[in-house]
Amino acid sequence: MADTRPLVLIVEDSISLATLYQHQLGQEKVRVRLAETLAEARRVLEEELPIAALIDLKLPDGDGTTLIADLKARDPDIAVVVMTAHGSINTAIGAMRAGAVDFLVKPFTEERLRTTLRNCLEQRRLVRLVRTMSPSLGSEHFEGFIGQDASMQAVYRIIDQAASSRASVFIQGESGTGKEVCADAIHRRSNRRGRPFVALNCGAIPHELIESEVFGHVKGAFTGATSDREGAASRADGGTLFLDEICELDLSLQTKLLRFLQTGDVQKVGSDRAIKVDVRIVCATNRDPLAMVKAGQFRSDLYYRLHVIPLLLPPLRDRGEDAVLIARHLLAQYAAEEGKNFTGFTADAEAAILRYAWPGNVRELQNVMRQVSVLQSGETATLDMLPADLRRVPRAAAPAGSIRTEPGPATPKAAIRPLDLVEQEAIEQAVRACGGNMTEAAALLGISVKTIYRKQNRQA
Repeated sequence: MADTRPLVLIVEDSISLATLYQHQLGQEKVRVRLAETLAEARRVLEEELPIAALIDLKLPDGDGTTLIADLKARDPDIAVVVMTAHGSINTAIGAMRAGAVDFLVKPFTEERLRTTLRNCLEQRRLVRLVRTMSPSLGSEHFEGFIGQDASMQAVYRIIDQAASSRASVFIQGESGTGKEVCADAIHRRSNRRGRPFVALNCGAIPHELIESEVFGHVKGAFTGATSDREGAASRADGGTLFLDEICELDLSLQTKLLRFLQTGDVQKVGSDRAIKVDVRIVCATNRDPLAMVKAGQFRSDLYYRLHVIPLLLPPLRDRGEDAVLIARHLLAQYAAEEGKNFTGFTADAEAAILRYAWPGNVRELQNVMRQVSVLQSGETATLDMLPADLRRVPRAAAPAGSIRTEPGPATPKAAIRPLDLVEQEAIEQAVRACGGNMTEAAALLGISVKTIYRKQNRQA
């Protein structure tokens, strides 16, 4: 009877190691085929496609990363993990850029191998499930967003599910995370897409004018009101009204906004006549609305009226490798606009982009890429072309998993500590030094964020 279990391909020139890995995966619900060279691996691909591939980077007939393109061309969902004894962040970034989803530094444990494979296959399953639900989900590009991190895939899914509803959406996120892009995506995926999308920044309008901006006014309602004016709520009739920085509204206008949400009636400043409108409300803030409710600065009834579908946008520092994806896209876009020839970054420039915490989020990244495209020239953007703030973030002293081979002073046996304990202490020290920023800590350690989580879970 034919073995119908899914195939995992292991490409490793050391037959003893390949056999060991095959044995360690024996309890997983997969078949394993071995290949010692790139040529042999490609012959396997002609016969059948794997769902996952573990590829050594140093092979007798070439660099293992060249096989990743072949795999992805045949099936973009193949989960590729690269293996190397020469671990470095530059190597990892090159492999990730080519399409790998994880990185193993030799020697690694059976538990690490099996956990890595399980995580990759689960990620593959979820991506396919999300794509089935909506064809545009699961990709790097979604309605103005760029990003493939799991946190952004969750955002895309909420947008996709919430778009067709009339329910209010409450977006929270730091400045520069793309709250207006999110609101616009909700509108464009809704059945209101053919009607107006009206955005109003409540924090950028003087308090004495905000009521007029929202509801409009009649001629003579106040000094300077020389004619009737439609407010944002009326202009958005049939469409979507996006109230950015909603927490900046003063309490008196919060009361009027609540009344409008309850009745759907717009009453212009200076008028005694109410007009019925049909709008879908999306609002956003970079503040903590519940803290403002507790402080008496934001009405609790308005909060609960607006906070029907919550949507939290993650900061860029918590989005894994998305910073590099966005940087590549922006550099290409701005270079074309400026008539420059940039086609990408050097590995150390991408490493710096990953290490940096991006306090201004995507907006700050946009500014940096615009600066590079305007002030610099060349085909490849180098580390020296980036602003000083990015270059100052310290690099890892040595890549995780690297082994000292040069002779040193003798070490007493009593001073030798278990490797797992040393690894855990190094991770905890890095996370603490980075203020809890897992992405920055992982970059400094030369490992992936997923590796940190796996090691932490193993210690639990």
